[in-house]
Amino acid sequence: MDETTTDAASAASTKPPVDRRFAALPDRPGKVVAIHLSYASRADQRGRRPQHPSYFFKPSSSVAASGDVIERPAGTELLAFEGEIALVIGTPARRVTLADAWSHVAWITAANDFGLYDLRANDKGSNVRSKGGDGYTPIGPGLIDARHVHPDSLRVRTWLNGALAQDDTSAGMIFPLAQLVADLSQHFTLEPGDVILTGTPAGSSVAAPGDVVEVEVDVPGGPTSGRLVTTVVQGSAPFDADLGSLPAVDDLQRTEAWGSREAAGLPAADAPGAGPDPAVEPHPAAEPHPAAEPHPAAEPHPAAELHPAAELVDAPAAPSTDPGPGTPLSPELRAKLEAVPVAGLSAQLRKRGLNNVHVDGVRPLHPESKLVGIARTLRFVPNREDLFASHGGGYNAQKRVFDAVGDGEVVVIEARGEAGSGTLGDILAIRAHARGAAGIVTDGGVRDAAAVAAVGIAVYSSGAHPAVLGRKHVPWDADVTIACGGTTVQPGDIIVGDGDGVVVIPPGIAQEIADAALAQEDEDAWIAQQVAQGHPVDGLFPMNAQWRAKFDTREAAAPVSGSGATDRHSPNSDVAPETRQEDRA
Repeated sequence: MDETTTDAASAASTKPPVDRRFAALPDRPGKVVAIHLSYASRADQRGRRPQHPSYFFKPSSSVAASGDVIERPAGTELLAFEGEIALVIGTPARRVTLADAWSHVAWITAANDFGLYDLRANDKGSNVRSKGGDGYTPIGPGLIDARHVHPDSLRVRTWLNGALAQDDTSAGMIFPLAQLVADLSQHFTLEPGDVILTGTPAGSSVAAPGDVVEVEVDVPGGPTSGRLVTTVVQGSAPFDADLGSLPAVDDLQRTEAWGSREAAGLPAADAPGAGPDPAVEPHPAAEPHPAAEPHPAAEPHPAAELHPAAELVDAPAAPSTDPGPGTPLSPELRAKLEAVPVAGLSAQLRKRGLNNVHVDGVRPLHPESKLVGIARTLRFVPNREDLFASHGGGYNAQKRVFDAVGDGEVVVIEARGEAGSGTLGDILAIRAHARGAAGIVTDGGVRDAAAVAAVGIAVYSSGAHPAVLGRKHVPWDADVTIACGGTTVQPGDIIVGDGDGVVVIPPGIAQEIADAALAQEDEDAWIAQQVAQGHPVDGLFPMNAQWRAKFDTREAAAPVSGSGATDRHSPNSDVAPETRQEDRA
């Protein structure tokens, strides 16, 4: 340590600490405030970025000193570490400006925001039990004088048993350190000695009994907090079911605690029986996406940015985009939908009474490409200048969706059929493509259409228009039920598009629709061959009993291929591939 690093004795004047737990602090903190999600690396790992910071409290009784142990309770398995930069308030801060906020920070040190995923669902986002246990907030060992440090120059590193697990800097934070101070001061007074835990970067994982976790905050080449050392031990006292809920874990908790299915020792998401990847929250069809703005007249309460039953460390990741067999869009189902034309799917949907499932008025930039994916919805409302001022700028709903769209998903935009401005341009198309999105469907316009087409991602729109979004639209909310091209689209619906257009398939019947459409394709291909050989269509299309018997005999003698492909689409077929089945409802 140098002159910019002090120990507790000098920081606390002449009064010695009365409790070893607070040896690294001037005194026992009145408040310990923690932020859920603040680092870009962690947000990228989770698959979404919050528009605003959100917080939770930790009790001061959870504070521990360097060298202390942390107990993993009996009957639990998922105690996770999170190395963080801790700010210690020096002077009272109430409604301070962003420019003035940093001056209220006296010291900086290291912290470890431990959490027990086994109690995560029980807490429903409060983190009272999952992160409030004794010893769950080690802090120290030294204090860095904030007056001599630029807030963007700090580094935090974490080691697990000597191996580097986390390494990031405050420059990589979504919300600057000073912003956290200023924002919190809007709501209550930050008092001297209060501690702010500023979030953890990517790399957080599970620590087991016997493991040693070390955290250090420093300015590279400058002052350092020293290493904060915590050893994990096994607890023996069980929880009493008569008093409250018991710990519980599943593959969702295991994956999020460890950071990935692989690290958790789980089979890959597409392995037989593995089911959907639990590293992510339920699809927005069942749960509102945290980035959505729940009320149009006000910013969402911080709690609205959390998964309501599962928030522990930070915000959950984006919806699963590589589901296993039996899920709404397994690789097998995706392959079937890619093999059948949209016209065939439309016919099968109509046979089941679904006539209003077409996104009308949109045309593809790449007619030769097939689009198959899960809907991720975005809603625009008509432009009103005051609302655009409050919702159109900054990290708005449009940007949040394109930053969060997952592999294999389709961004579906409600623009009310208004083609008088763009609803996206090449930058957002590039972002969606980089995120692995399957495509974009908008019933509005596309700006810089040639550049968007060059990106290579499937895009369906009502046409090109040079005007920017704000001419006609305000980006309003996301991952809600929308109207696009005259049909209703819900998050989680399956979107399929080709040169004919786009249809929306309810996920619960997608497998049935795909199988029926493939079977009809084989039947129609055979009929097309008979017509090409000179047979009249009367009695053949649709088939009467005589022709049906011939077809069934053919089916028994030569079953169709597993792919569902037909002779009509084969290179050896004497019937043009452009031939399409008729609606035979």
